[in-house]
Amino acid sequence: MRFLDEPDFAHGAPARTAILLINLGTPDAPTRAAVRRYLKEFLSDPRVVEIPRIPWWLILNGIILNLRPAKSAAKYAQIWGTDGSPLRAHTERQAKLLRAYLGTQGHAALIVDFAMRYGEPSIESVLARLKQQRCERILLLPLYPQYAASTTATAFDAVSAYLRRTRNMPELRTLKHFHDHPAYIEALAEGVRRHWAQHGKPEKLLMSFHGLPRYTLERGDPYHCECHKTARLLADALVLAPEQYQISFQSRFGRAQWLQPYTSATLDAWGRLELRRVDVICPGFVADCLETLEEIGIEAKAGFLKAGGKEFHLISCLNESDVWIRALAQIALEQIQGWGEPDQDAAVLERSRVRAIALGAST
Repeated sequence: MRFLDEPDFAHGAPARTAILLINLGTPDAPTRAAVRRYLKEFLSDPRVVEIPRIPWWLILNGIILNLRPAKSAAKYAQIWGTDGSPLRAHTERQAKLLRAYLGTQGHAALIVDFAMRYGEPSIESVLARLKQQRCERILLLPLYPQYAASTTATAFDAVSAYLRRTRNMPELRTLKHFHDHPAYIEALAEGVRRHWAQHGKPEKLLMSFHGLPRYTLERGDPYHCECHKTARLLADALVLAPEQYQISFQSRFGRAQWLQPYTSATLDAWGRLELRRVDVICPGFVADCLETLEEIGIEAKAGFLKAGGKEFHLISCLNESDVWIRALAQIALEQIQGWGEPDQDAAVLERSRVRAIALGAST
């Protein structure tokens, strides 16, 4: 194995601390070719699809990558913005706003960056950039409130793959989940309250989480339980009675049984009951993306109305809301306690450099 080149070392330069936000990823463009590249990387991950490699390779390359990209590209085209993919745009803005907010709180020396597990900017490229910035301490903060092996764990896999080729490893801390963090729950609740203050309350609130195959629960993945805890805490914060809300799971793929109840089936049933109004929130996503804007905001809405429902509201994800940026800062700062801030005293840094030269260093 050949290790990656290390940046030039300068004695006396302060070690820095970074916060790396990690999200799932997105195609580079709403085109068949771009979506195919993205799906190939995503669906080739053994944590995402736990099917024996040889049969899955045949299914993926022989069927899925020939049929699915065109359909998915058409869906992406419906939600693509002037600034590109909504997921990437929101995540990038979250990183910038977090950096700015931390600066106002006396943490201007902290570096904040973002990466995508699949697609660009890749985790490897951003870690390399942080190394060039002399980041010796990095907090990995996947933007998945509920832990799943197919999301959080695979982000850590990508980091580990980079570290295996790194000679001088940084110190790392990892955030596994924040599904029950009070600041996250309050940010969700405040978003709902703002929507209701403007539009009134619905008959039912549906909390739709991304779905996973049922076998993940049976094999020990805590995702299902963490989704239910988030839903319960959010309902408590909103003072909702059990009959006023329900949890469901979306994005089912393939023929296997997935976590239930399914979002589409739930909304169809509510439509047949001719509910006057339903609101849907997706607490598992901190940024609007294909799964919220198209799958819920377009497809699920159409299904509910076609079945007989009267009014459908999609409540926006946390995105760049002030309450979420403050919550994100609180979560991050709690995780980096004890790391401190880099020493910015020029005299102290110069003394360190002089000592190093006296001991034989070249610079």
